[in-house]
Amino acid sequence: MILYLHGFRSSPSSKKATLIGEALRARGLAADYVCPQLPASPRAAIGVALAAAKLEDPAKLALIGSSLGGYYATYLAEQLGCRAVLLNPAIRPYDDLRAYLGAQSVYFSDATIDMKPEYLDELRAIDVPRITRPERYFLVAATGDELIDWRTMVEKYSGCRQRVIEGSDHALSDFASYLDEVLAFCGVP
Repeated sequence: MILYLHGFRSSPSSKKATLIGEALRARGLAADYVCPQLPASPRAAIGVALAAAKLEDPAKLALIGSSLGGYYATYLAEQLGCRAVLLNPAIRPYDDLRAYLGAQSVYFSDATIDMKPEYLDELRAIDVPRITRPERYFLVAATGDELIDWRTMVEKYSGCRQRVIEGSDHALSDFASYLDEVLAFCGVP
């Protein structure tokens, strides 16, 4: 099973989530893909992700997390012992998201979320200062990421499999070029 965790202000309708869903559907694996809408509260988002993840044996579970979803995926992979692909993962969202407190629009949707100050504490509470088993992780980081410095990603996930993309952007607009490599890491033929 693949559990996709979208980023802050994103949704299951994001381009990456849609590409992954379509690729799995084309391989006859649509039933093995879960991409829930994550709530703004990190504590609640982890609860939603854990509820979905616990339906699968950790040895057969792979997480794919984008941006804030990558931060969540790191925490969950450490808790569950499963594999995780991190797409331009957030490194210190408890600092970076301080500028986004209050009502925020959600991409690919008409919805809005309310980013509350206590959510920054919830993010800090699930911080993973150091990963324990680098072989479980695959980092995809773009040097052109306009929101997160790719060098901080490479440093945090030192020792992990890494694909550093020259250029690109935070959204990984060229994600389709790396989709097969990501799915292969997740165990999809």
